[in-house]
Amino acid sequence: MNEMEDFNADMLDGLSPFYNDSHILWRNQLRRFLAQEIIPNIEEWESAGELPRSLHKTAAEFGLLGFGYPEEYGGTSKGIDPFHRLLTSMEMGRMGAGGIGASLMTHGIGLPPILAIGSEEMKQRIAPPVLAGDKIIALGITEPSGGSDVAAIKTRAVLDGDDYVVNGSKMFITSGMRADYLTCALRTGDSGSSGISLLLIEMDSPGVSRTRLEKMGWHSSDTAAIYFDDVRVPKGNLIGGENQGFAGVMHNFNGERLGMAAGCVGAAKACLEEAITWARQRETFGKRLADHQVIRHKISEMVRKIKATQSFLELCAWRVNQGETPAADLALLKVQATRTSEFCAREAAQILGGASFIRGNRVERIYREVRVNAIGGGSEEIMLDLAARQMGI
Repeated sequence: MNEMEDFNADMLDGLSPFYNDSHILWRNQLRRFLAQEIIPNIEEWESAGELPRSLHKTAAEFGLLGFGYPEEYGGTSKGIDPFHRLLTSMEMGRMGAGGIGASLMTHGIGLPPILAIGSEEMKQRIAPPVLAGDKIIALGITEPSGGSDVAAIKTRAVLDGDDYVVNGSKMFITSGMRADYLTCALRTGDSGSSGISLLLIEMDSPGVSRTRLEKMGWHSSDTAAIYFDDVRVPKGNLIGGENQGFAGVMHNFNGERLGMAAGCVGAAKACLEEAITWARQRETFGKRLADHQVIRHKISEMVRKIKATQSFLELCAWRVNQGETPAADLALLKVQATRTSEFCAREAAQILGGASFIRGNRVERIYREVRVNAIGGGSEEIMLDLAARQMGI
């Protein structure tokens, strides 16, 4: 079966009032780029366990890496809004190889804190080579002792003269093996959220070591445990003020959750496409799978959940575009999107049967990746509790 069999998922979306000709033009251009430069190489990169660094340069030259970033640092931001970004994440998710999007686009979580609260010197030094695909930046939040509880971070940075001395470790860091820079959350003060700072760590610094982690999914994304042993980091690499990093981390999470939700919608659509294509071609008991009522019902349920999730996604994006920070809805959206993706992966696997268990197709890859989406960026349990607290319950 063709990796991107021609079933037009847009027929199911209808015409959303949130999109204009600019959005559709970008989606079509991006779809062609992915079909030419990435999709034919997915299985090779999945087997290799990482992306080639050259892909970052290729993506930058196409305009993907700098899309939505300020022109003064090498990006393209004029006329770009959250719906362009939604389409980007959905198209990346539609490939059915989440590790590629996660690893190629780690600057989407590593760079924003620098652009938001970093010094102008740091912005000029770091952003242009990252957006040009010459350097790779990652985000270091999670630690071996905890994930979503950012306020409990233990890795410490102690000021010593003109340097911070960093000791501790980070875990499950996407692009951690290849990263040149790490935007790192560290403890510089007392316990709790008020003692967290953000520090830019150059990964070739003495005392930095890293270990590759093998995973259930996202095979093409290099994921690492990173260790700091008396790593000296210049004081000028502090991102924002000392002990003021927690707000930056939380703001970053909101954008990450919106992007993850869009990627999950794209993955769910990929499962739907594969399921419909297979159901139309496969015959059992003398008729097409698609002619069995139980299969049609499965497909209709997938469509229903995708439509509901995309509507919620687009409404949240519209609110963000109006200047709101709908934290409760973004948390609920992430849960809705990850559960929709998981449901569609399961139903598509049932429709494909044994074919879904063989390496090399989108459904097989997406099925292995549903857990990382439900955990990363804030687990379902944390998201539901966050939403309840935001609603004052």
